[in-house]
Amino acid sequence: MRFDWTLARPILARTPGVLRALLEGLDENWTHLSYGEGTWSAYEVVAHLIHGERTDWLPRLRIILEHGEARPFEPFDRAGHRGEDYGTSLPARLELFSRLRRENIAQVDGLRLTDAQLDRRGVHPALGPVRARELLSTWAVHDLNHIAQCCKATGFQYRDQTGPWEAYLSILSPPDPR
Repeated sequence: MRFDWTLARPILARTPGVLRALLEGLDENWTHLSYGEGTWSAYEVVAHLIHGERTDWLPRLRIILEHGEARPFEPFDRAGHRGEDYGTSLPARLELFSRLRRENIAQVDGLRLTDAQLDRRGVHPALGPVRARELLSTWAVHDLNHIAQCCKATGFQYRDQTGPWEAYLSILSPPDPR
């Protein structure tokens, strides 16, 4: 399926509500524990999403639109959310993420991107040339990836309690060592 902002936008707009419905009001035993060494809890994922709203998607889109390939993106620190205070409670983090996402979607809406703009290229520091449409497609898929990650981290807390059914629950697979 070819990228279309009108199709990607609902994924991006719904993510804060999906995470709120999934996580808000749960005990910290569900939301603050990860699923293995080097993995993130749902609480950390929300902080990562906030960090991305501030430093990744829109700043990179602006670089593509304003500078094209003449100015490479700044490297994105995937763990840049650590040590930042995005509100100490999960509800505060979810609210901040929701507000930032609404603002960013409104900014993209306001750009009224043309096919020519979506085909403009920028330079990713590790991946090389990328198109604006690829960046925006990745933003939507990135959300889905992290929703799944929140489900995995949450479900993993009962891994040892599922008995023989663990064999049927792919969400409980060990973390990928990559």
